[in-house]
Amino acid sequence: MKQNLQKSAIACCFALAAASAFAAVEGVTDTEIRIGMVNVQSGPASGLGKGMRSGAEAVFKEVNAKGGVHGRKIALLVGDDGYEPDKAVDETLRMIEQQKVFSLFGYVGTPTGNAVLPIVKEMKVPLVGLFSGAMSLRSPVTKEVVNVRASYDNEADALVEYFIAKGAKSIAVFYQDDGFGLAVLSGTEKAMKKRNLEVVAKGNFQRNTVAINTGLAAMVAAKPDAIVMVGTYTPLAAFIREARAAGLKSQLATVSFVGTDNLVDAVGKAGDGVVISQVVPFPLDQAVGITKECAEVIQKHSGEKLGFVNFEGCITAKAMVAAMEKSGQELTRTKLIEAFEGFSNVDLGGFTLNLAADNHQASNRVFMTQILDGKITPLR
Repeated sequence: MKQNLQKSAIACCFALAAASAFAAVEGVTDTEIRIGMVNVQSGPASGLGKGMRSGAEAVFKEVNAKGGVHGRKIALLVGDDGYEPDKAVDETLRMIEQQKVFSLFGYVGTPTGNAVLPIVKEMKVPLVGLFSGAMSLRSPVTKEVVNVRASYDNEADALVEYFIAKGAKSIAVFYQDDGFGLAVLSGTEKAMKKRNLEVVAKGNFQRNTVAINTGLAAMVAAKPDAIVMVGTYTPLAAFIREARAAGLKSQLATVSFVGTDNLVDAVGKAGDGVVISQVVPFPLDQAVGITKECAEVIQKHSGEKLGFVNFEGCITAKAMVAAMEKSGQELTRTKLIEAFEGFSNVDLGGFTLNLAADNHQASNRVFMTQILDGKITPLR
């Protein structure tokens, strides 16, 4: 009898110790999982942060309405960094130290992502699903950083391939002068070198401005067959209008980070012919399961139509939920990363994700679109 009581006491101690250890997981309680999103909610690039937020919130609300993840509701806390690195650092520290989030999620931008990378690595807090294709966030692999979307190298290669197929002999780059612009410039240079070519001219502008005239002058002087533009929708809309007014005949293209729907709204028919690489399927292609699902859930919870940015927010949130579910009842940061690294042909409905310990980019798919008659259409 005494021996049985001792065994029971020991078992009880182990159970309490395990429960105590699990209770100590930051941002996770019996009823809640706290996730921190820091991105651009104000300023000339705010459409990107708001789009990622609305797409993700729709998914999390839908999951919560169905009981959450292993009985826990997802609480998304949002901070505004204005697309500025210093603010991203401040808000990230606030999320970790004051808001006590379990994971960071849905950041927007290369300069902001690069700025918080040392914090994430030192404090070992997962950062999942950045709206950035920068290789600095991919190679070498940072254990805590999980990317869902294709890289800028993938997108730049697709754009260069398209231009060359269309007969372009000279390609220039007009870019935002920071980590984002340099990342796409690097990707374009790699794509050109692979084809024994070089970028013929470069022009740049400062982040969060529309000071595009000096960079435009470099493009007008070079008169390239094609220009890869790198920036958000506000300055690129200004560049497109001014380039056309200056009589520049170059083919124009940009990568997904531009914020396609915002760009089309800003530039209208003046943007006709502009090619945009995308990292999600075309939002109006309801034949793809993930497209239909995201369109319905976003309409239900935000009243918005499905666009490219909120679509990415939806896909990224669905990946996050899948990893948390795969982690099991005793959710920890380590188990979350292990769950992601165990993704093998995870099908979200026609959009497949693959990750491993040596690969923290789940998709490399690029889809091509073009502005025609003031509307965005698939490029056939």
